[in-house]
Amino acid sequence: MSPADRFYLTTAIAYANNKPGLHTLYEVIGSDVIVRWHRMKGDETRFLTGTDEHSVNIAQRAAELGKQTRDFVDENVELFRAAEDALLISPDRFIRTTDPDHIRSAQEMVRRAYANGDIYLGNYEGWYCPAEGFKAPSDVVETNEGTRCPNHLTVELQWLSEHNWFFRLSAYQERLERYFVEHPDFAQPDFRRNEMLGFIRGGLDDFSISRAGATWGIPFPIMPDGSSAQRPDGTWDPEAGTIYVWYDALINYVTGAGFPDDPEAFAHWWPADLHVIGKDIARFHTIYWPAMLWSAGMEAPRHVWIHGWLLAQGERMSKSLGNFLDPIDVVKTLGADGARYVTLREVAFDRDTDVSWDSFVRRYNADLANDFGNLLNRTVSMANRYFGGERPAPGPEAGLAKSWAEALPTYRERLESCVLHEALRGLWEMVGAANRLVDAEQPWTLAKAAKAGDAEADRRLHYVLGDLVETCRLVALAAAPFIPMAAPRALAQLGYEYPYAADGNGGPALLDELRWGAHAGEAGRLATAEPLFPRIETEAATPAAG
Repeated sequence: MSPADRFYLTTAIAYANNKPGLHTLYEVIGSDVIVRWHRMKGDETRFLTGTDEHSVNIAQRAAELGKQTRDFVDENVELFRAAEDALLISPDRFIRTTDPDHIRSAQEMVRRAYANGDIYLGNYEGWYCPAEGFKAPSDVVETNEGTRCPNHLTVELQWLSEHNWFFRLSAYQERLERYFVEHPDFAQPDFRRNEMLGFIRGGLDDFSISRAGATWGIPFPIMPDGSSAQRPDGTWDPEAGTIYVWYDALINYVTGAGFPDDPEAFAHWWPADLHVIGKDIARFHTIYWPAMLWSAGMEAPRHVWIHGWLLAQGERMSKSLGNFLDPIDVVKTLGADGARYVTLREVAFDRDTDVSWDSFVRRYNADLANDFGNLLNRTVSMANRYFGGERPAPGPEAGLAKSWAEALPTYRERLESCVLHEALRGLWEMVGAANRLVDAEQPWTLAKAAKAGDAEADRRLHYVLGDLVETCRLVALAAAPFIPMAAPRALAQLGYEYPYAADGNGGPALLDELRWGAHAGEAGRLATAEPLFPRIETEAATPAAG
């Protein structure tokens, strides 16, 4: 996917207009897993996430609450940070569109587009969504409440007429179509790529990149006559207006790579290897964004992964509808590892998925408490009981070793292809195989026969429990990007040190550690078995929504 020595991943940045729901952070959790995997592999990795703070609806909401806009967004940003901390999200930078270097970055991108002849003054008249921007007539829907943006059905649209700056997206139509054809893996999954390519072929319209009269936003750096909007005292002429939506929000990705302040860092980290975004903003990331970059003399990102939505009984989860799960409450019940695991196992990372709190609890109990947690617990307990705490070595290349040789390449391919739910499904098939081995071999029966002097039973007992210990080690390490707190605890019970930092950095190359029998020649002692994922025995209180 990228040069072996570096990997740069970004998420979409979330509107800081309310506390986040689990559906808001879903892509951030998945992105954190991908990033941890690359860190543990030994890649030099950069992970960017953050908040979008300049939308008009944020200023409106602050005014409704009688707060200064900056105070309002500061409060909400702290809610995002707290939720991400609870979920063990580990960005190298949490960017805010109010950050000074981002303001400089957005203004420089505008200047470059102007110098390239790609922005011009024009008039706009049409529907405006405070949460997203100006909407083409083909991109609105009629509801019982009136005309609405399809992505924000509860937000009332405004009919506006303004004199604005426009970006010549139409000038990049042929280049975009050619890029999609020549780089078929640029936008994924394939069905999303086909949607975007169809949109391009339908014809591209220029789009507005400024707002007249707005005061909450990045000052537009150019006056109508082409002169600088910056005054001698360093302030900005309000007559120039503000930079509008996509020439602000999207640019965070290059800001986070060092543009424009650190050319050396930017040359190292750009282009981004992967943007992870939701389907509602796919058009902006796969069509608008490459054109904006090309206009500024930059490369397009290498890959954009487009995920779907979390649904509750067929409806998109949203804060406005109040049908969402509070991430803090989910963590309180399932733990950070449990919350991460069930979210990414229950929700497909490539399409819409209908989920519920009950489905999360069932998945937690089935996969974590019963399957892996129970496997680890009885493996450690039996090895301690039958071998006095001495860690048994795995057997020859057969049985579970053969299964692992097939499972690992598939797991890696799925994880690096962003189908995280499928990666976990395949990895947990290995857990199932190990549990079936326990039932088939019945170590307690072998131990009884060995105690009675049966040498073959004693040999088999060592190999069976050695294979089970090794399987637990490998599954814990492979799953560590998903369950970063539980993995070290599992390794400790098996008598192994966990060699990685809390964010996955440092330590040996993960793929070396994931070789069957990588530490087979090392003596070691098992610790006391402790429940890794306590079962939720009763109906847990449903996390608060809304």
